Amino acid sequence: MKHWIEAARLRTLSLSVSGIIVGSIYALSNPTATINTPTEVFSWKIFGFALLTTLGLQVLSNFANDYGDGVKGTDNADRVGPQRAIQSGVITPQAMKKAIIITAALTLLSAIILIYFAFGESNFGYSIFFLLLGIAAIVSAIRYTVGNSAYGYKGLGDVFVFIFFGLVSTLGVNFLYSKEVDPLLILPAVSIGLLSVGVLNLNNMRDEESDRKSGKNTIVVKMGASKAKIYHFTLIITAMLSVILFAILSDYNFDQYLFLLAYIPLTKHLITVYKNQNPKLLDPELKKLALSTFLLSILLTACMISLISDIIVNLFLGGR
Repeated sequence: MKHWIEAARLRTLSLSVSGIIVGSIYALSNPTATINTPTEVFSWKIFGFALLTTLGLQVLSNFANDYGDGVKGTDNADRVGPQRAIQSGVITPQAMKKAIIITAALTLLSAIILIYFAFGESNFGYSIFFLLLGIAAIVSAIRYTVGNSAYGYKGLGDVFVFIFFGLVSTLGVNFLYSKEVDPLLILPAVSIGLLSVGVLNLNNMRDEESDRKSGKNTIVVKMGASKAKIYHFTLIITAMLSVILFAILSDYNFDQYLFLLAYIPLTKHLITVYKNQNPKLLDPELKKLALSTFLLSILLTACMISLISDIIVNLFLGGR
């Protein structure tokens, strides 16, 4: 059990739920999506199964990454980061392959239940669309490093992470509640997506040399370490600016800028990366950046919750 937990890479799981949290609370706090009361927009069933689905997708991606890099020999003695399950021999490729199949099946089941709770027996078109989206996410999670045409070996992993753990996670779950796409929500969705890509980029910066030797042509391998740092700064700073722009366009009050506290660890992280000369020392930064992203999502939704109280007061006072 210990080895399976390690293979699931728990330090990445907080990152994967950030978009679900932001998209869900935004649906609850957004007045334009509130027909009767805020609680009629929000659903604990949708929230719960959205969390299960995205966690399943993250674990599936981690298992597939362990399997793909393990059987191809990418995870070898030259790798800087911690040993993976297949690399160390604590889990066999056959066992990991079975785990991938089981996790994919459970994730798909969770997605189907989520879609049913969101749309019921109506909105058949939406149900089909989200089912196809869920299947695409599962296939993409597996194909990242598995197979001869794995797109992670072609520098396209950043695209997958940005789309599914940023845009789809945040905008998708919000649509399940509100049945509409709010253009303003694109900004925090982009922010979470870019921060998620930042975690992947750190991983690739750490493993640059071993990836290059193994033929895993990540973006870092293609552009080199110095440009990868510039790329990393661009990801994080753009993410920070996106949330600030979201707050400005949302007409937040001064006390609703609490989320800026999350910029403290993010800024420290950028300084650490800027000064870094040893790729091995980047490994602790993965967890820090993932937790900082989660902190940002929590603080941002705390600001949204203050909007919820205003909506409830207005409803009770007849100010609809």
